Parts: sequence; C-alpha cells; structure tokens
Amino acid sequence: MFDDLNDLYQQVILDHCKKPRNFHELPAATCSAQGHNPLCGDQLKLFLALDGDKINDISFTGSGCCISKASASLLTDFAKGKTRGDLENMFGHVREMITTGKVADDVGKLAVFAGVHKYPARVKCAMLAWHAAMAALKGDQKPVTTESEEI
Repeated sequence: MFDDLNDLYQQVILDHCKKPRNFHELPAATCSAQGHNPLCGDQLKLFLALDGDKINDISFTGSGCCISKASASLLTDFAKGKTRGDLENMFGHVREMITTGKVADDVGKLAVFAGVHKYPARVKCAMLAWHAAMAALKGDQKPVTTESEEI
C-alpha cells in the first residue's frame, strides 16, 4: 500500500514536471516575483493577476529541477480563483508539510510534497515558488533566493 502511494506521488510530481501547468508569461500580471536557488540552479518568475484580493490568474516561467517545477505548477493550479488570504494560509500549511511531513487536511494534491522533508536539500526546491508567490503578493521586487535564512 505505502509503495503504491509513493508511486502515485512520484507520478503526479513527474507529470507536473514534464508538463507544467500555467507555464507561460502573464501579460496582464499585476505583480510578479523572481526566485533563485543557487544550490540546485532553479530559477523562476511567478506572475499574478489580482483583482482586489482575488487571484484571477497565475503563471510561471523558468527552469529548474523536477521538484521545483512541479511545485510551481501545483501552486498555480491551487491558486487560480482563490484569494490572497487563501494563498497565504496554504503557504503556511505547505511549509509545515514540506519541512515536517505533517499533512493538513485541506492541502489536496499538494500532499504529494509531504515526503520532501526526508530530503533536506530538496526542501528549498519545493518552497521556492511559494516564497516567490508571497513576495509577489507583498510587492517585493527583490528576487527571492534560497540563500536567505527563511527559506
């Protein structure tokens, strides 16, 4: 049973890595942020189109490892149509899950990243897009880097 679950999780991550969703620039973006993980070479730019507090659209561009691309892809799938508060709340759940393995009930498909905590070098890969999303919401123009202590 556990191996079947691991296989499913690996399949979801590989699918989002090979065919990332929302992988394009967003000309109508109202905010954006860049992220960089020098350890792994991940580089991405996240675009958000906000209407008040609602995320009308979200996308990303860039390159990186499979975990980084899959995380950005699943983040954009989750965030479309949600509010700023929904995304900020999910950031907390995802960070907890990726760093400890504890899965909150409402993370949905994002649960595929629960096993990342077993691989400390991959935590920054999985969190990069999430930190970029938080920076974009704050209007922070300084690129997010995994060299900072909070990632």
